[in-house]
Amino acid sequence: MWATAINRTNNSLSGDFASLRWNPDKISIYEAASRIIEWSGIVLIRKLLLQSCLVVPSLWLSFGSPDLAMAQDKFQSPDVFVLGDSQLSFGAGIAFIEFLKKNVKACGLDPNWSIGVLGVRSSSLRAWTAKDGGGKKAICDVDPKWKVNAGSFGVINKTGNKYVQIGQGAAYQFCDAGQSPFQSMFAGGYYDPKIFVMAFLGNATERWANSAAEALDDVQRTMQVVPPDLPCIFMTTAPGYTAKINGERQRAQDNIEKAFKTAGKRCTFVQGYTPATIAANQGNAGKFRLKPDGTVKDPYHPTENSAREFLSLIKGSLCGAFKSELGG
Repeated sequence: MWATAINRTNNSLSGDFASLRWNPDKISIYEAASRIIEWSGIVLIRKLLLQSCLVVPSLWLSFGSPDLAMAQDKFQSPDVFVLGDSQLSFGAGIAFIEFLKKNVKACGLDPNWSIGVLGVRSSSLRAWTAKDGGGKKAICDVDPKWKVNAGSFGVINKTGNKYVQIGQGAAYQFCDAGQSPFQSMFAGGYYDPKIFVMAFLGNATERWANSAAEALDDVQRTMQVVPPDLPCIFMTTAPGYTAKINGERQRAQDNIEKAFKTAGKRCTFVQGYTPATIAANQGNAGKFRLKPDGTVKDPYHPTENSAREFLSLIKGSLCGAFKSELGG
């Protein structure tokens, strides 16, 4: 584009410059003066174009190249990586960071290890193992209203905004064509944590509750792409507000736990649904976001304080899982 513009300017200059010799038999002094003024303007344009050739591309290289910008925004994998759904985005993400920092010794963690937590809205194991279609769209499509689809916490978030869009930013490149998000995550050691925690349930509830076979298929697909030497934990998320929600999710937890046992001991399983956690949340409006009239607005996502209580209630099994996986 820039070379074409300069050539056009050079061609105009060569023609117009020859006409600047004033010949009173051909043109008047007024016309000659007009041509001189016009030529001066062309010279100025040419100068600006030449400067643009140097300045604009350099600006593009510095600020407009996504690949270069990403390279400059260096990413380092967290040592402890927790991945889950919208329960992490809407409260449990911060609570998880606090829990791990507070229980370094109890969970057998290295105090120098970095922690990253990522919760993606409407996601499930099925979505993270999908190479295309609706499952992968849950991870990679930009939300048409909010323009973000995940909550990011800890060392993987270098911004002041906890909400991010998967596929945008050095820490969220999980959307390569023809690859599942899990494949992109672990390719070439992009994400290379010391231990990997998966926290899912809600978006797969109906699928897992209604079919043990589909639960097993999801686990097998996951184990095919999670590095075999990576210590891992799978945990189900916190109970909801109503007995109906919790009854179905309990059945889903039963089937996904059986699926992990059937698939072989690759990840330590931690139950999020226990008598104590169900009793803490079910029917307790204060554990959920409320409408102005005091009724529950969102019966699926406990508040941040509720998430803290949930993690404290499963501390024994969760820290036991960390120790088991890390050989502590």
